[in-house]
Amino acid sequence: MYQLLKQIAKTGIVTEAAPAPDEALRQIAQRLHDAILAHFGRSLAVRHIDAGSCNGCELEIHACNSPHYNLERLGIRFVASPRHADLLLVTGPVSRNMELALRRTYEATPEPKLVVAIGDCGCTGGIFGESYASCGRVANVIPVDVAVPGCPPEPIAIIQGILTALTTSRRSSPPSR
Repeated sequence: MYQLLKQIAKTGIVTEAAPAPDEALRQIAQRLHDAILAHFGRSLAVRHIDAGSCNGCELEIHACNSPHYNLERLGIRFVASPRHADLLLVTGPVSRNMELALRRTYEATPEPKLVVAIGDCGCTGGIFGESYASCGRVANVIPVDVAVPGCPPEPIAIIQGILTALTTSRRSSPPSR
């Protein structure tokens, strides 16, 4: 034990240098913050809905809340109720069991509401497509403002998708089923 403590004292603290700030991320973050204030005049409330994903996209969404990306400082917060949300972040192909729940969540979200489909499954149905168990892409069930492709998309792509949703025009009415 004495030898180990002696080695630790001799070596000292060995760590890597902190990474340099990402200039592209800083610019996107500033544009996103400005767009949120222009569109809502307050912070952006996001409701995440897992409509049947493999949880790969969820890991990347959680990474958006990490200290590196830090969505909270940009004025984006996740909420538990669609009644408090401004934007719906939907992942996965919509399973038949989640179809009604997704519609109700969309209807419970107050206007102006935005929808961002995350991942290949949310954008196109992915490897699942449309079947007896899957409705396919999110746009088959509710209107989508922005689709962020990738399996799973990187956190910066998710943040850019949210920025795009805030800066683009509105869409047509929801599809009828």
